Amino acid sequence: MVAATLSALLFLIKVPSSPYTRKLASTKNSIAVCYFIAFCIFSWTYYRIDFEWSETFPAVMTFIVTAIASSILSYSLMGLLKESSAWTDRSWLNIMVDGIWALGLVNYYDHPSKWVRVLAFASSLVVFVIQCIIHIIVFNKTYIEALRNLEIYYEEDEEHKIKWIRFCYAMMMLTQMFVLVYLCLPRGWMKIYVLFYGLFMLYFAVNFISFLGSHKLLLDAFAYKTLSGSARQKKVKKVEKVSRKKSSNNDEIIYTDNDLRKLDESLAKWVEDGRYREYDKNRDEIAEELKTSKELIQVYFNEKGTDFRKWRTQLRIEDAKQMLLSSPQLSINIIAERCGFSDRSNFHRQFQKIVGCSPKQWRECGGKFTATDESSRTEPLN
Repeated sequence: MVAATLSALLFLIKVPSSPYTRKLASTKNSIAVCYFIAFCIFSWTYYRIDFEWSETFPAVMTFIVTAIASSILSYSLMGLLKESSAWTDRSWLNIMVDGIWALGLVNYYDHPSKWVRVLAFASSLVVFVIQCIIHIIVFNKTYIEALRNLEIYYEEDEEHKIKWIRFCYAMMMLTQMFVLVYLCLPRGWMKIYVLFYGLFMLYFAVNFISFLGSHKLLLDAFAYKTLSGSARQKKVKKVEKVSRKKSSNNDEIIYTDNDLRKLDESLAKWVEDGRYREYDKNRDEIAEELKTSKELIQVYFNEKGTDFRKWRTQLRIEDAKQMLLSSPQLSINIIAERCGFSDRSNFHRQFQKIVGCSPKQWRECGGKFTATDESSRTEPLN
């Protein structure tokens, strides 16, 4: 019933219609279909009173449903992380392969010949393991690429916003592997596995539904890369003097030392106004606030031997160090948010890396802690 309820709920949820959300709606519907199929097969297998198959049949069907559902959910998760739809010819071919070995296993799992049964199960198991390995490799590659797109677009450590996808995927693969253990156990244990799998499906659906409210995070980053041409980095050229800031070539930006001095002044005003504490701003928005281009910002910080993200993180950590001592009534979470960190774990990680201790240790020692890793500190801009 859990799978059926979640399937109906996913079908009923409306996704705003736009060129960017079409893929999201397709992913939502594929998950709903997967849940519905799992509900139908599990119900038919475990609650049919008069079936004539052997006791091995429920275990075989559970194995098949778990494998096919995991393939569908794998491509659904990868679809959330990719610019284009995950349902390509390769993914459909993968589902077809699942269907072929599943049909073969259903036809021969109870064959009179022991060797035929062993061959059918061994062949299915080999294909199953190979597909699991392929899914893991492809997913990791897709996840890393999506994370890179997010961090480039937002100039932030954004992994905490899509970390649930990786966690759900890891849980799904573990659940998928556990079915091999349960295949060797009595039928009663298989029912416990089905209950466990139902809890996983519930967790997966809750996280996905929650993600629907914040899907714009990824869509904006993908749109930025594919539509605005940001994947193609503009060339930056330094000259002594130029009458126009932009050349006739739209792929080239010309700048002078005077442009860098103006940017230095803009950054000083930007810091004075506390704009570095604002988070979830993309590169274009930051460049617009500084009245410059994102390419020139990159050149400026390259000449300083650092990058914008490290520099801003250092400013935020310096704020946090002062606030931890001057505002003991504030919790560490509130201080992290006020200093520009939207994720607690990221704040603790960055604080530990730069200061050499945790925020709690810094507060308890009254700011007299000596950093053990000075090499991780970011030098202030001169």
